[in-house]
Amino acid sequence: MQTTLRSEIRFEGVGLHTGVPVRMRLLPASAHYGIWFRRIDQAGDNLIPALWHAVEDATLCTRIVNGAGAEVQTIEHVMAALAGCGVHNALIEIDGPEVPVMDGSSALFVAEILRIGLRRLDAPVKTLRILEPVEVRNGQAWARFEPSDMLSIEFHIEFEDAAIGRQTKVLEMANGTFVRELCDSRTFCLHRDVETMRARGLALGGTLENAVVVDGERVLSPGGLRHVDEAVRHKMLDAMGDLALAGAPVIGRYIGHRAGHALTNRLLRALFARPSAARLVECPDDLAARLPGAGTGPAEMRLRA
Repeated sequence: MQTTLRSEIRFEGVGLHTGVPVRMRLLPASAHYGIWFRRIDQAGDNLIPALWHAVEDATLCTRIVNGAGAEVQTIEHVMAALAGCGVHNALIEIDGPEVPVMDGSSALFVAEILRIGLRRLDAPVKTLRILEPVEVRNGQAWARFEPSDMLSIEFHIEFEDAAIGRQTKVLEMANGTFVRELCDSRTFCLHRDVETMRARGLALGGTLENAVVVDGERVLSPGGLRHVDEAVRHKMLDAMGDLALAGAPVIGRYIGHRAGHALTNRLLRALFARPSAARLVECPDDLAARLPGAGTGPAEMRLRA
């Protein structure tokens, strides 16, 4: 069955790119509502759907915009948390232009969602089942959907800096996999890119406390890495959040090779442009029991890899 939150959850922080202080509330919603953002600091049409076709800029983060120009960016970490915990319906109220970065991962969002718990709604879950391969490319980067019996994510990255290097990971995203394996992996960047990003008005809220910064073989962030392959895990976390913009749990295999937010959104657009490639279907009980977040509770946070 579909789910929502048992009660509201509050967060405060700063935006990773804007550096603007922001307060955010996750609120319960009814069945078939989906996920929406509301810019409570703006009057008029301030509701923005968390859907693939609302994405306008996805270079270093995912930004969604409605027809009246209301927008919110860096939504991927909270979207990943909702999807990874199995939340199908919620309203996210926010008083600024960017979701708070927190510690640079989804862990704090996940911990609060699991603490509050979910409420089952009287409506079946519908899933988006991948029926045909779909692929998009941009130079050496590519992203691909393939049919599968559950959501799985495979990711490949390659960086010159030895602290990252080549990393590959494959996970079946059933039940608590996201919570155990991915949710605490932080956003990362190369030290040499920091000043360039800030000159472009990006990463203004980034610090060594909310991002992993690497310089060659060195990890500059205090405490080092949470996982040896934290970088590729975070890329998978981002993909989880961006795939949540499909509007329903995806049943299929996602493969990303040097991919990012923009390419994942292009893949969703290509998928929905080909009606034969996917079908929205009611989820049978056996599959529902294996969806991301199904049966997941606070104990999963203590079992993180």
